[in-house]
Amino acid sequence: MSARFISKIELARQIRAHVAAQFYDDSGLAPRGCAIYSLADPRDLRDVRYVGRTSVPQRRFLQHLNTAMLWVPDEMPWWVKAPKMRPLSAWIRELYRDQHRLPVMIVTDWIATLSEAKIAERAQIYDGLGRRLQLLNVEAQILGRQIPLL
Repeated sequence: MSARFISKIELARQIRAHVAAQFYDDSGLAPRGCAIYSLADPRDLRDVRYVGRTSVPQRRFLQHLNTAMLWVPDEMPWWVKAPKMRPLSAWIRELYRDQHRLPVMIVTDWIATLSEAKIAERAQIYDGLGRRLQLLNVEAQILGRQIPLL
């Protein structure tokens, strides 16, 4: 069966619909300040691949998906300006190649101030590394060296 061509406009519609349907606030808190969130594999929500923080989570989710430029053929992701962000875009593209899957965004906490949110984000990354999650965060490479091997 041949792959069906999908236009950039149709893909944009699909991505917007996905963001609306696959965004979950699991914090139990009123949205205020900065959200701490994870991007997870839709086949297993425990398979968190990225932890981040933002004041507008749905917009940030859309940015992550758009940065992967799913309408561009597979090759070196030259469009990702910061090479350190390429692993996340590559993972999103890999998910999409597998039956057009996209990650799920789950807000786990709302933190009042940016300085506290930075600390909470780092703590969640450290916790994920401690649980041996394959996080794609740039910080994961730095923090990962601080976790002793069992």
